[in-house]
This record gives sequence, structure tokens and C-alpha cells, in this order.
Amino acid sequence: MQKMQENTVASELINFLNASPTAFHAVEEAKKRLRNAGYEQVSERQDWNLEAGKRYFFTRNHSTIVVFAIGNKFEAGNGFYIVGAHTDSPCLKLKPVSKVTKGGYLKVGVQTYGSGLWHTWFDRDLTVAGRVIIKEEKDGSVSYSHRLVRIEEPIMRVPTIAIHLDRNVNSDGFKVNTETQLLPVLATSIKTELNKAFAESDPLKSEETLADGKKSDKVMIKSKHHSLVLEMIANQIGCKVDDICDFELQVCDTQPSVIAGAAKEFIFSGRLDNLCSSFCSLKALIDATSSESDLKDESGVRMVALFDHEEVGSNSAQGAGSPVMLDALSRITSSFDSDSKLLPKAIQLSYLVSADMAHALHPNYMDKHEENHQPKLHGGLVIKHNANQRYATNAVTSFLFREIASKHNIPTQDFVVRNDMACGSTIGPILASGVGIRTVDVGAPQLSMHSIREMCAVDDVKHSYEHFKAFFQDFSNLDAKITVDI
Repeated sequence: MQKMQENTVASELINFLNASPTAFHAVEEAKKRLRNAGYEQVSERQDWNLEAGKRYFFTRNHSTIVVFAIGNKFEAGNGFYIVGAHTDSPCLKLKPVSKVTKGGYLKVGVQTYGSGLWHTWFDRDLTVAGRVIIKEEKDGSVSYSHRLVRIEEPIMRVPTIAIHLDRNVNSDGFKVNTETQLLPVLATSIKTELNKAFAESDPLKSEETLADGKKSDKVMIKSKHHSLVLEMIANQIGCKVDDICDFELQVCDTQPSVIAGAAKEFIFSGRLDNLCSSFCSLKALIDATSSESDLKDESGVRMVALFDHEEVGSNSAQGAGSPVMLDALSRITSSFDSDSKLLPKAIQLSYLVSADMAHALHPNYMDKHEENHQPKLHGGLVIKHNANQRYATNAVTSFLFREIASKHNIPTQDFVVRNDMACGSTIGPILASGVGIRTVDVGAPQLSMHSIREMCAVDDVKHSYEHFKAFFQDFSNLDAKITVDI
């Protein structure tokens, strides 16, 4: 039975990963699962009419999503029990003008997003996905809509240079100039010219110029991006190229996520950091609120917040550094009582699990870990500690999280970075300092973090899901038993 549950949770994660090549798609997939589970979408642009015992979610920029289930016994001023994660991963994003033609090749201009292991993007079968703004005309009126797009087949590649032309690569290392050497090759110029169906035309000849001499939007989009790319996007969406107003696209690997390894114990996939945490927290919340009885004795609000832009510092309108978390807590609290004094009280009664993947001990680089803090695959969630507050964990928050695990016989591990190495960070310190909420930083152990192809253990997916679910179910009762600031 236990093995079946492991495989079920891991298989669901695989489906989630394969449906989520971008943060936009991850939020869309989350929305589908939430709606199927009976959650109601609310809009930040409208007033909220919330009820105890009900379940809701909202999105911001369609790349951040906040999900919450209100306990039947909730009163304004009570706490929020939150798992926070992020939807974005390091990748290559198309530049505003991506059309590059050099040496007889059509190439795609890209920006590096986050701190990726960029050498892993070479010699991969790549495609594009993201969102597109299109113009729609109906009954004489014009409107604009946001559409998600994903080209399934491999359409581009970043080729490495042959060793015969770089004889010292194995001794000196593979060094990448991300501006000049990381451009994906889309096609050859000669083939494109011969293929009349996709022949690139002169936009100034094929489109009109406005009366004031400025180019129309149609001309602008065609002058910025290769017609091949625009045609594929239009065909995928089912619109005309001229209806495309703008887009945010990123380069994606086409190889699907899989359960793998000789013993089928691993997951090989891109974007495990941090869609693994996003999926496990989302599934845990859904399953911990699936029946009316689940919220009957709950006095707080169970919440999952999945943010965009963690990989680049979280400083955006939809990042963890924005007011989105505080806005959610404030609006939920004020929906039950408008007294402004209740929100600070609610924050002090709240608790955040900042869930972001952790560094497992690497068998080929064991000296990179401090000898008493070597998280292993299959060992459960890793509680992250840092005296300099790169992680927000303290003795109180780690105890609470570990005590929940102990009650359910779920394993946990500890991690602290070596003193002679720099330490990464998460949304944990950002939200702890910005909102004032008690926080523990945790993550499932993985290898190859920030590679185009990462790996983690099937067991740790199950451990993460079970730990998050137990957190939602047990935290109210456990927190009532601990005394600190009295």
C-alpha cells in the first residue's frame, strides 16, 4: 500500500511537471486541479465575500497563485498556516527583439533568467512556451486576451563547438559567453527562403505604414521576431500572425519528466526546483480540505502561496517581495471584521513553511557538504539553517515542523552550508522580514539543481506531500501548546 502511494504521488508530480513548462502553465495547471476539487476563484480587482468553511484562490499575473481554505471556527485575528514555494525556474527567455540572422542561420536572441547551469542547455532538443497577448474582434468591437502557448515539437538547439575547434575545452573547462554563444539555432537562411510557406517577407512591403509614418503594431511584431516563430505561435493558438500583439516566451526542453533509475527510485526532470515543492504543497492542501469535516474544527486558515520571480530576487508585483502575501492576509481578515488591529495579531499567530528544494549530498563532490549536515536522497524534507539569516529557521520554528513529522513517523534532515562557502536563500527571509511571520525553511533533497535536467527521489516526493498534509491538519493544535513571548 505504501509503495502504491509513493508511485501515485510521484506519478501525479510527473503529470504536473509535464503540463508546466513555464510559471504561467504551472498556475494554469494548479487552477485546473483546484477547480476540480471545488475551490472558488476570487479576483483581486473585486470585493471578496468570504465564508468560513469555504475554499478559494486568486492569481496575480497568472504566474503567482494564492490558495486558502478557511476553517469553520475561523474568526478575524486568528492565524494563517502557510506553505510558500515558487513557480519559476532558471531558463532562457526570448528578448523583446529576438530576430537574429548571422552566418546563414536564423537564431533566437535570448536573455538568461536566474542562475542557471547554462552549459547544460547545449545540445538539447528545445522549443518555446509562454503567454501571448492577442487581439480579438467580435461584432465590431476589439478586445485583447492572454493565451498560453506551447510548441510541443523540438524546433531549436544550442550546438556546442566541436573539440577539434576547441582543443583545450576538457582541460580549461567549458566556458560560455551567454551573450554570443548561447543563442538557439532555429533554421538556416537558405532553407527558409526556399520554403515559400514560411518565407520571411519584408514587413514594410507586406504591411501598411500609418499616416504619421510610424509602423503599425503588425509591422513591429514581424520586424522583431522570425516569421517562423510567429507562424508556429499563431497556428498553435488558432489566430492570425497579425493578431499577435506581444508575448513572453521562454526556451524549454522537450524531453518529458520521468520516473527513472535502475530501481525506479528517481525522478529525472527539469524545473524540480521548485515545481516539486509547489505540487506537493498544493496536493497536500487539496487533500487536507477535501471534505467538510476537514475544516470543521479548524480555527485558522490553511494556505498555499506559489510565487513567481524567486530565482531573480522576488522583487516584482507578483514576487514574494511584493505585498501579495500581506494583501491576502489583510483581505481575508477584514472580510470577517474590519478592525485594523486584528491583522497584526493574526500575523503573530501565523506560521510559514518556506519550501524550496535542498542540496542532497553529491557522491562525486562530497567535500562540498559540511560533514555533520549531509542530506541524503530518500531521507525526507531538509530543514535549512543559517546563522546569518539566509534561511529564516529558528529553534521554535524548526521544533514545530519537526514535531509534526515525529508524530507521523516522517523522516527529516538538517542542512547548514560550510563556513567557507556562500549560502543561497529563499522566499523565507523575504516574507519573514516583510510580513513578520514565523518561518521555517525546508526543502526536498535533490541533485543537479539549476541544470536543465535535475533529479530527486520518489520517496522524498511522498515524504514532502505527507509532511505538508500533516502540517495543515495538526498545526493549530500543536501551536497552542508552545509558549514563547509571554
